[in-house]
Formats: sequence, structure tokens, C-alpha cells
Amino acid sequence: MPINIPEDLPAAKTLESENVFVMTNDRAMSQDIRPLKIIILNLMPTKIVTETQLLRLLGNSPLQVNIELLQMASHVSKNTPQDHLTSFYKFFDEVKNNYYDGMIITGAPVELLDFKEVDYWDELCTIMEWSKHNVYSTLHICWGAQAGLYYHFNIPKFTFDEKLSGIFSHRVLNSTHPLMRGIDDVFLLPHSRNTGVKTVDVMKHMELEILSLSDEAGVSIIANKSGRQFFILGHPEYDRDTLAKEFFRDLEKGIEPNVPRNYFPEDNTDNMPVMKWKSYANLLFMNWLNYYVYQNTPFDLNDIRDMSDTIEYNI
Repeated sequence: MPINIPEDLPAAKTLESENVFVMTNDRAMSQDIRPLKIIILNLMPTKIVTETQLLRLLGNSPLQVNIELLQMASHVSKNTPQDHLTSFYKFFDEVKNNYYDGMIITGAPVELLDFKEVDYWDELCTIMEWSKHNVYSTLHICWGAQAGLYYHFNIPKFTFDEKLSGIFSHRVLNSTHPLMRGIDDVFLLPHSRNTGVKTVDVMKHMELEILSLSDEAGVSIIANKSGRQFFILGHPEYDRDTLAKEFFRDLEKGIEPNVPRNYFPEDNTDNMPVMKWKSYANLLFMNWLNYYVYQNTPFDLNDIRDMSDTIEYNI
């Protein structure tokens, strides 16, 4: 949340120059407050696990957030009970006339397919186009980030020689960027993917900014400078045991996966993994909610349709 201080306090200019959000008394008194509306497009097969992970992060904030869950009409989910989907999820046709403060598009286990080979690709493109006009800020995660970068900026993905799995160190490239506020110069983030995007391809787009890089995992967090889109190629939402479950699942399938790097103590799969990324995950989500959703979404969500895609954020 912003700090509320007198407009003439000498510290105000210093804090603002450091991109610390400061709210004057006059602005604070004139603000209207309402709950935030966030819609989650959950593309993961284990939807209940993923929605719990995301809601945990979204709930770790003093802001009131109303959540809606979205599923694809063009894909049949085989790993989530139908009664759960019927009770808690909506289809796009049910929400397409609504406006939202924020949206999250999750990853999906389809990265080895060409985008256009994914059975719900056309529907996803429709939703991503809709998000530009009906959502104020969209957070894309893992494959969802690759799909978003391809659809919005024509940035291709490439396939790794072997799966990238583990907990990797990342460098913050812009410590004053609001999304990275409070995050250490070097932080940890889980990855579990077979594909990625190249730094050089991202840098061709002046409207994009790379916020963090990893020597092992490559480019990992990308921002549209407008603040309307963010792309996180890792999985900050992962639980302590998520990578372990994926590893043992693949073993049972006979895939013979590599042990996730920097994950099991002493690389012994009998040891319980150490949770080393929770604080960074919470900061990322709280910063997104605060600076790019709460502080900037119009009070009347219908006004989003009249707003430019290149808004300069007052932060």
C-alpha cells in the first residue's frame, strides 16, 4: 500500500525519485475504494492445485480481491472433477462483456507443441485480444507467458536440449521498477519447462523491458512498459513439493528426468526440498496488485474500454 504523507514534506520528492509510491493527503481523501476484480484463466491440468497456489499469493495482501475462474470451452479437462468445474469455473462467453482490474493466464503442459497445434489456441487468442480492452493489467505465467509474447509481439519460443527444472538464481535489472520493489538484487524462482524465449528477440521490442535474467534459466520476467502486461517465464506460485511431484510423476512414466537443480538438499531425492522462493513470490504478486492494478484501474471498470494500450503509469 502507498504511504500517505503531506504534499510539502521534503521526503516526498526523494521518495518519488526512487519510485517509492507516495500518496498526498488530498489524493487519499478523494479516493473511492472498491474490491478488485481478478479473473484467472487456469490452463493447468491440476486446476485445484494451481488455483490454490495463486489464491494464496493473491490473498496475502490488505486489498480486497474478488476472484473469478475461467476455463476453455474448446478443451476438455481430464484431471479436474467435472462438478468442481461446473461449480466454480465460467466459460468465456459468460464473461466476455465484463471488465476486470486484472487477469492471470497460467502455464500449461503443451509447450512442446507448436502454438497453433494446441487445441484451444484460437480461443486463447480471442481471450488475449479481449484482455487488451477488457482487462487493465494481465499477468502471464510460464507457457502462458510464451503464448502471450508470441501472440502480442510475435516473439517465438525455442526448445531446450533438456528440460529446465529446478530453483534458479536471477538478477534484477531494474531495482526501481515497481514490480521488483523490495526484491533482492539476486532472487530465486522455480522453473519447469522445455522451452523459452531468447533475450535478443525480446530486446527488439522497445515497448518491452526485461526485469530479470538468469545465467541458467535465461530471461525470466518481462514487462510491457505500459504496465498492461507482464510475462513471468518461471513458476513463482509453485509449492515446496510441486517440482518433486513432477519429478516422481515422470519417473513413474519411465521418462527418466534429471533431478531438479538446486532443489533437493544434496541432490538427494529422499530429502525434503527447502522453500527458498516464497518471499519473492509474495512480493511479485503484491507489487503487481498494488502498483499495476489497485493504484491505476479506473473506479468504473467500464472506462477501461476507452483507455490506451500505452498508458504512462503514475508511479
